Amino acid sequence: MAFVSWKEIVLLTGLVAGCYWNSLSCGFVFDDVSAILDNKDLRPTTPLRNLFLNDFWGTPMTEVTGVVGRAELLSSIFLLAAFLSYTKSTSADHSIVWTPIALTVVLVAAATLCKEQGITVVGICCVYEVFIAQGFTLPMLIDTLRQILRGKDGFPYAVLQTLLKLIVLIISTLLLVIIRVQVIQSQLPVFTRFDNPAAVSSTPSRQLTFNYLLPVNAWLLLNPSELCCDWTMGTIPLIDSVLDLRNLATLAFYTLLGLLAHHSLRYRHNSAKAVMMALSFMVLPFIPASNLFFPVGFVVAERVLYVPSMGFCVLIAQGFKIISNIGQMKKISWLMIGVLLTTHAVKTFNRNWDWESEYTLFTSALKVNKNNAKLWNNVGHALENQNSYERALKYFLQATRVQPDDIGAHMNVGRTYKNLNRSKEAEEAYLVAKSLMPQVIPGKKYATRVAPNHLNVYINLANLIRANDSRLEEADQLYRQAISMRPDFKQAYISRGELLLKMNKLTDARDAYLRALDLDRTNADLWYNLAIVNIEMKDPAEALKNFNHALELSPRHKLALFNSALLMQESGEPKFWPEANRRFLMYVEEEPNDANGYFNLGMLAMDANENAAAERWMRKAISLQAGFRSALFNLALLYSQNKRETDALPVLDELLQHHPEHIKGLILKGDILMNHKKDTRGAKTCFERILSMDPTNVQGKHNLCVVYFEERDLPRAERCLEETLALAPNEEYVRRHLSIVRNKMAAMSAAGHALSSEKGASVSSAKEEKPQGVKEAADETAVGVKEGRSAEAVGKAAKGEKNARKSSGGAADQSEPSDGSQTGKRTTYKSTKDIKDIEEKRAAALKRLEEIERILSND
Repeated sequence: MAFVSWKEIVLLTGLVAGCYWNSLSCGFVFDDVSAILDNKDLRPTTPLRNLFLNDFWGTPMTEVTGVVGRAELLSSIFLLAAFLSYTKSTSADHSIVWTPIALTVVLVAAATLCKEQGITVVGICCVYEVFIAQGFTLPMLIDTLRQILRGKDGFPYAVLQTLLKLIVLIISTLLLVIIRVQVIQSQLPVFTRFDNPAAVSSTPSRQLTFNYLLPVNAWLLLNPSELCCDWTMGTIPLIDSVLDLRNLATLAFYTLLGLLAHHSLRYRHNSAKAVMMALSFMVLPFIPASNLFFPVGFVVAERVLYVPSMGFCVLIAQGFKIISNIGQMKKISWLMIGVLLTTHAVKTFNRNWDWESEYTLFTSALKVNKNNAKLWNNVGHALENQNSYERALKYFLQATRVQPDDIGAHMNVGRTYKNLNRSKEAEEAYLVAKSLMPQVIPGKKYATRVAPNHLNVYINLANLIRANDSRLEEADQLYRQAISMRPDFKQAYISRGELLLKMNKLTDARDAYLRALDLDRTNADLWYNLAIVNIEMKDPAEALKNFNHALELSPRHKLALFNSALLMQESGEPKFWPEANRRFLMYVEEEPNDANGYFNLGMLAMDANENAAAERWMRKAISLQAGFRSALFNLALLYSQNKRETDALPVLDELLQHHPEHIKGLILKGDILMNHKKDTRGAKTCFERILSMDPTNVQGKHNLCVVYFEERDLPRAERCLEETLALAPNEEYVRRHLSIVRNKMAAMSAAGHALSSEKGASVSSAKEEKPQGVKEAADETAVGVKEGRSAEAVGKAAKGEKNARKSSGGAADQSEPSDGSQTGKRTTYKSTKDIKDIEEKRAAALKRLEEIERILSND
């Protein structure tokens, strides 16, 4: 092995750093999103063992698509390490050293785990052993074989050693191949004709196109000027005839390759050996991606040229060495290599800026190739992520023009129309995409015929039309069709579960979520959704259990934190309050600007009679959400209960300013004005406003009657109580009060006194039922939560009784986030706390009734 000085190392390191330093400012783009940002294996809460169970993308290796790419660079490192280890397998006395060979086998396995093409290093080692270490040429091998076959000579010792080493390498390689076949379950990965159009073409178009791709890749190595991040779909038009001029490039490539192979196999000098190893590194690692033996999921991929580029560099270096040894060419050769390195360094530096963002990457690709619909789609996705839907729509529509039968492009158009609230156009686009899907054939297995993400057309169309309550059955049919085409389609079960919940088919909804959990028991959102179904089925104990499952998998799951805490609070069991309080506190850490969290902390504090804390949390909720109805009312109620009526009135005024029809607020304000501020006129205004909104409100009507009595307008009080009795004929206290008023009128008439007076008497308790100790159920408001490139997550919640349903577990489409949302309202039920409040309320009401009767009787 050649000696490398520290100066050369520093020079090389500096050159590489200078070329790539600007890439540090670039973001995560293209495959980085799936491999890094969306890869659950990289999250702190994921068990370490998942790294060995899943592939580079975080996809379980038991899935067919697990064959799709790993790290080419990491594979290249292990490939080089395996080769360098093998070069030390022969000692100075030409005996076998087994330790480097064993290490080589281990490194080959590591290279293969990183990328399947890593296994080709075994071929490189075989070439090295035969033609470099043993010094054979092709004529020598043929001659030796002839002698052995004729029996003129036995196996030379060197040949036996070579065969033994090669047998060890070949057996280990076969074991790796067997393991890899078992991993993919003896199936090749599923690719569509959009990924590699030539793979589904007929003869001779397929063979001519695949062979033409060889000179295309060689040209990328020789002149890496027009680079493109994606070479699928229509990037390279098919060659349909032998008369196509591009076949000349294929012929020239094979001619040059043959000349180099002939030179390296025929001669033993160092130049031939260098060319031999260069060809080995160029050809052998490229074979798995060449499409010559089995189809792959791309037309051209620059990343598969990483290892071949090492051989290409060796070839260039060897050529430079030969030319520089020619006297008159030495200076010219140095000038040429300097220009070559400089131009490539500048090109690399400028190319780095293309990877700054997804938008810059894909727009740069469109400069090279405008016939690839995927590039138009990806520019649209980049604009869509910036909420620039109008601009994104133009690119998606262009993708459908470039590739009219691209299902994904039509799905993207549909989703963008939906984001623009153009539902009719969205449905039309989805229907076009659906019409391009293969027709359902009973008993046909679709997993190998349809790209999994294309099945999301059924999900997205169903999510769109289920917004119309008259089309719920139609939406359900679409979900079931997707499931019939792929029984392990988890997202279909999740979306169908939401729909069934909306249709109040609770048992079916539960079964759908349980089926999804059979497919993925580590999905916290699925456990959360199941808990929501349990609540709808009036099973709070099972709901709490499933909420806890979700929190075990995702301790910071916001909705599970909130709703489980709310469930504990509603249970009325004081033993749950500390844990509920802890979960609400964790929720507000995650959502510091959500007033609902602080409001419920305040409600918990009121339950525990922690008035100072309750006031603080309510104030915080109001500061975040002006006009927060429930927080304002309960804060005023808190002040009233603590004899701080002066503080309660401004809060009630603010409440009524935002919600002038808030009846309970008007009742509480009227009570304070009557009993504490002695403002009969103000109380009367409150009660009259209640009756103007709800003429059948018994509590407001009765309190107004008492106001008339306080004003000494007995005839009017009598008529009022008669009307109240008509509204509530079974309320004994109304009948009793009417009797008292009539007796009072009779007594005054007998005494010759007037039955009405403009001046009111002393103020007493005017309310039949003061809402003391009663916490108001809050308004409902929609609350939604977003899952990766990936997920459908919208629910409905209530301030004070918040309940947001969220579904995810995978994006509906790699290129299309799941659209359509399903709102749902959690079913409420009477807890022991509710019953206790009612009893306390009735006891207080009876006490006030006795006081009113005493006042009326005394008068």
